[in-house]
Amino acid sequence: MNDYTFGRTLYDYRRQAGYSQSDLAQLLGVTNKAVSKWETGAAKPGTNVLRKLAAIYDISVDELLSGKEEPMPQDIIKIVITGGPCAGKSTAMSRIQRYFTEIGYTVLFIPETATELITGGVAPWTCGSNKDYQICQMKLQLEKERVFEQAAQTMDNQKVLIVCDRGALDNKGYMEAPEFAQVLRTLQTNEIDLRDNYDAVFHLVTAAKGAAEFYTTANNTARSETPEEAAELDDKLIAAWTGHPHLRVIDNSSNFEVKINRLLSEISSFLGEPEPFEIERKFLIEYPDLKLLDSLPNCERIEIIQTYLNADDDNEVRVRQRGQNGHYIYFKTTKRRISGLKRVEIEKRLSKDEYLTLLMNADTSKRQIRKDRYCLTYANQYFEIDVYPFWNDKAIAEIEMSDENADIVFPEFIRVIKEVTDDDSYKNANLATI
Repeated sequence: MNDYTFGRTLYDYRRQAGYSQSDLAQLLGVTNKAVSKWETGAAKPGTNVLRKLAAIYDISVDELLSGKEEPMPQDIIKIVITGGPCAGKSTAMSRIQRYFTEIGYTVLFIPETATELITGGVAPWTCGSNKDYQICQMKLQLEKERVFEQAAQTMDNQKVLIVCDRGALDNKGYMEAPEFAQVLRTLQTNEIDLRDNYDAVFHLVTAAKGAAEFYTTANNTARSETPEEAAELDDKLIAAWTGHPHLRVIDNSSNFEVKINRLLSEISSFLGEPEPFEIERKFLIEYPDLKLLDSLPNCERIEIIQTYLNADDDNEVRVRQRGQNGHYIYFKTTKRRISGLKRVEIEKRLSKDEYLTLLMNADTSKRQIRKDRYCLTYANQYFEIDVYPFWNDKAIAEIEMSDENADIVFPEFIRVIKEVTDDDSYKNANLATI
């Protein structure tokens, strides 16, 4: 095993265990720089350190050195890059390919299905109706994704990033609600399964909003919208994806180069490169107007049941059922706090059977947390408003960010009582205490 390969093995074991370089350095009594050198292949740990590492990862020294006895599981991540017309997706795809390939990912791209169909002569104006076209497009989109996922499973690389140039739920932005409901029935699927089938969604705001001088239809033969139509469609697409567990909106508040770099930073943060930090701010707010939230096109109500599992003192482990109208997805989340705002968070998607099995390890000293979460996009920010059945005068509003110093703009209908980011009494784990 060469130095780089061994370094990669050390990196993968650390990531799987959920430690930062700083965490591991503290456990071993070495510097962060030493851990970094091992993982880049610039140096190797000594015998005593190898023994400590093996003990930390609960493997033998031989397994650690060989890197073969316990193969790391393949990690296939599927994300969506979406956005309004003339938002910069083509440039973004090229940059994503180069950047994430350089840091060790196999990057697979699923081309935009609408462009493929329209340039091939299949369009809303050539099919019998818009509904007929949307059914064709969604069928092809879903089939392409299945093929790419199947191909990814045959690849040697442990880290595969599948990037969809638009996802299946983009079609919702091009239909009225009754028409979309008919399409779902025809395809025998539901909005929750379509939306939450992706691990993360990144929306690039159209140039028509905030950078109108750069808006053009010349670089895409399938684009025909006026700037006004592009801005309206952009809002519809954001609303279509609102409710996804990880939606980020990249606006035009900076120049285009910085916009693309912000996208790369958001994707890196989601993937945990270099570390899976979650930067979250939490606010206690007055009980919101639920009828108002339900009426907003950019707000989606999600039902959540959260159960805490038995775990050691350093970790907080929970499983979560998330969805609505009888359609649910399941997650396991392990958290470790690094600072007031930063936490290492590792999340894994579960099957229903895996979820039910883990429930057998529930921490009986805590009650299940049941809540309605209102996912709200506002001013290119993504708020999560948690309404609990045991409160009728207050609620919790959270926002996740890639920059802990970023400004937060609250809608006027959200009345903040105080920030409670560092107040442990408002953590779900404490609210669950019996």
